[in-house]
Amino acid sequence: MPDERSGCGCESEVILDVVFHRGLLFLAVANIGDRPALEVRIRFKRAFTGLGGTRKLHRLALFERLEFLAPRKSIEVFLDRSASYFARDEPTLLEAAIAWRTTAGEERKSNVTHDLEIYRDLAYIDREVPTRADPA
Repeated sequence: MPDERSGCGCESEVILDVVFHRGLLFLAVANIGDRPALEVRIRFKRAFTGLGGTRKLHRLALFERLEFLAPRKSIEVFLDRSASYFARDEPTLLEAAIAWRTTAGEERKSNVTHDLEIYRDLAYIDREVPTRADPA
């Protein structure tokens, strides 16, 4: 979205996206703008866990104290295998409030809702990681 004061699209704009790749779920924090985003904070409406239920992902430092996010930069974090996430009855509606400051010191906010339910029935090929043969 162009900055109407200057006529250019040079402001920071932070989003939270969900990436589904071959049965794996990732969360991505991205600055899709042309200027840095400062003091990025993402607060989730509900708690959720990832990594097989072993990590409280909503509490990661990435979401609580990201001090600088470069323009056009994205940081992805592995959430979980989709089958594992859905099997634990984790929340499928991820609602988040995103806040950040521009380099001019202006506060910006947005809200996002992702419905992970859309990924539940997607087919994918589950590739096993090959194991090394034991040395003889």
